[in-house]
Amino acid sequence: MATDPEKERFLKEFGGDYGYPGAPKNIDDLRANEFKRLNEVVYLDHAGASLYSELQMEAVFKDFNSTLYGNPHSQNNCSLTTGDIVGEARRQVLDFFNASPGEYKCVFTSGATAALKLVGETFPWSNRSTFMYTMENHNSVLGIREYALREGAAAIAVDIEANSIHNQRFSGKSAVNIRPHHVQIRREAWCGNDEFTNNTYNLFAFPSECNFSGQRFKLDLVNDIKGDSYEISGTFTPQRGHWMVLIDAAKGSATIPPDLSKYKADFVVCSFYKLFGYPTGIGALIIRNEHANLLKKTYFSGVAASIADIDFHKRRDGIEEYLEDGTISFLSISSLRHGFKILNDLTMSAISRHSVSLAMYVRRSLVDMRHVNGKIVCVVYGVNCQELLSSEMGPTVSFNLKRPDGSWFGYREVEKLASVSSIQLRTGCFCNPGACAKHLGLSHSDLLSNAEAGHICWDDHDVLNGKPTGSVRVSFGYMSTFEDARKFLKFIDSAFVSSPVQSAYLDLMRERPSQPPSEDAGGVTARHFLKSIMVYPIKSCAGFNVESWPLSTTGLLHDREWLLKSLSGEILTQKKVPHMCYITTSVDLKLGVLFVESPRCNEKLQIKLISDSSVAEGEQIKTYYQRYEIPVCKNDIDVWFSSAIGLPCTLVRSSASENHLCSNRNDTIIPQMCRDLQTRLNFVNEGQFLLISEASVIDLNSRLKSKLQNSSRGQFVEVSTSRFRPNLVVSGGEPYAEDRWRSIKIGDKNFTSLGGCNRCQMINMTAKGGTVHRSNEPLATIASYRRLKGKIYFGILLRLDDNIEQDVYLCVGQEIFANTD
Repeated sequence: MATDPEKERFLKEFGGDYGYPGAPKNIDDLRANEFKRLNEVVYLDHAGASLYSELQMEAVFKDFNSTLYGNPHSQNNCSLTTGDIVGEARRQVLDFFNASPGEYKCVFTSGATAALKLVGETFPWSNRSTFMYTMENHNSVLGIREYALREGAAAIAVDIEANSIHNQRFSGKSAVNIRPHHVQIRREAWCGNDEFTNNTYNLFAFPSECNFSGQRFKLDLVNDIKGDSYEISGTFTPQRGHWMVLIDAAKGSATIPPDLSKYKADFVVCSFYKLFGYPTGIGALIIRNEHANLLKKTYFSGVAASIADIDFHKRRDGIEEYLEDGTISFLSISSLRHGFKILNDLTMSAISRHSVSLAMYVRRSLVDMRHVNGKIVCVVYGVNCQELLSSEMGPTVSFNLKRPDGSWFGYREVEKLASVSSIQLRTGCFCNPGACAKHLGLSHSDLLSNAEAGHICWDDHDVLNGKPTGSVRVSFGYMSTFEDARKFLKFIDSAFVSSPVQSAYLDLMRERPSQPPSEDAGGVTARHFLKSIMVYPIKSCAGFNVESWPLSTTGLLHDREWLLKSLSGEILTQKKVPHMCYITTSVDLKLGVLFVESPRCNEKLQIKLISDSSVAEGEQIKTYYQRYEIPVCKNDIDVWFSSAIGLPCTLVRSSASENHLCSNRNDTIIPQMCRDLQTRLNFVNEGQFLLISEASVIDLNSRLKSKLQNSSRGQFVEVSTSRFRPNLVVSGGEPYAEDRWRSIKIGDKNFTSLGGCNRCQMINMTAKGGTVHRSNEPLATIASYRRLKGKIYFGILLRLDDNIEQDVYLCVGQEIFANTD
């Protein structure tokens, strides 16, 4: 077998850490036998959720099938068994953090967020308390601020830095310097008259590993805070009293769980799906026993005693029962041991070394990448930070990519192309606004400006005012491989490092320069003809071919005039409901009827085109940045469609009102998302007509075939023009000649080109034998040479320029005259 020189170089440097060389199973055995579902996927979002192994789930199911579990609040035998297993799970969690049961208790929650919320709502806040937290905290930690501020406490975000001069200058203080940000106090809750007492409690919170950048915090910080061994720059003076420390270990525990025998934090939170994938919805709060009685909980459910008609209840003595509400998720808790077994077999130190070696390899490779003009490709966050906290990096790499001209690639573009290449990663700020702003250099004014522009988490506003609003994050887990890392780097290199082919298309699409009509090999000007016409009455359902069809003010008559929506109001498409492709449609203009068929329905549905009693009262919906007044169809039609797609839905129709116009109000639309603010549209995404060139599809198939031959994988399947759901297919001319068209004339009707059609993964879906299949093609290939500013273009959108005052038809065979001026 031929060896991979790149892997040899990697193993030469990291071979002692990578792959679990001393464990019962090495990484190749682990992936081959326990993660078969990853054979065609590169999963790089372990900071979001780890993955469960097949062996782990087999053990869980075997356990469930062989053990009778009962509610642990009962006293029968199966319930007592459950209670014993829950008790053992608590001990196992404490062991994981090297926490003595004599010092700590394990309280089960629904996750790390619920554990943090529990601390916030039960902590003994007063108007003399301070909640101090590092900038790198997750939103779930920032949420504690609300409880503190409500009780009149002060809240302050801080940066932790290393002093350049050590203990001598600071009279025995440690080398930790705290740089505070703005002090937050709610004046309506704060009362300055209370004097300091010994019962004042303060809380300091930090993550063991930043989920944005992968920076690991030194856990010595626990002892520094509790021992008052730090310096604070500026004028802020923290309150006296008892300082308690909370560690958010949700991310860091996947590789290095805090050792509570050395660093005696008061609270530690974790989520178990971050460690071994399953179960989800279960986490823990590790709490020091000595502080149990300080937490004041208002709500009670399970108690030692209560009286219904007077104000009396008595809590249970155990802190676990006191803080846990109702019946705990005992089946999930019983599954924890099977996940811990995997971690224990591999050992956490080996998992850390393995995953960090991959992150280090990727981090270095990204930093070294250059465009052909010598400009950097990638900005990696956290690499050059001189803070005390960055002495170690976890298995997370956060970065943004730059174009050859220095402008930014949007992170949504990276995510979209990665998905097409079967690479699963994450983008955005990862619910960590402080670290995001800190590493991206976003000021308060930047953040407020972004919010005013409509930017929210998970939207497509990835670059605003020339600055990224988030980043790309890849993170590695215990089952990640060198091959995962290598495929990711190859993807970045092929998709984002400048190449002549990409530059040529970029230039073309940026200006679409005027060029003379193309000529064939004999020097004769190429001619174009309308080869086919397709009408799709119901959005995302199958359409029908016609030889001729009338035009309307919204495009082809009745095209995308209907759509299906769920009972919650969601617009349904094949991306959400793939079986919609099996719903066939046709329109008989003479009869005035829309015919609809489905293999799941015995009867053919007939809907009259002229509204009658089958249509109920109207309502208003907004979709694709447009607002529509719509009549809603009656129940018998909805029942038919609900059976056809397998879920409750409603058929709605676009009316002929003037509300078809695309809105340009700031509160309803981002202007660049709409191609023409005055075009009348039915339920289309952007334009009245979609035109596809047969020559362009032939060229695409040639590329797909060549790509498949080079990879020696699979069987070539030709892509038809119908895959792109066009209204108009043209023949003749050169591939992609349509890119240069400014306007066209078909018959005596004039159309304006609105530019390229941005494609999505819907073109990767094919229907065969009653099943819908998804793949990466043809979108992955199109993306390799038809991508501009995060969009993947194929085909063009058209707008009808002429008024329609009488019946006007387009006919197959008509010549198309293109204008490139």
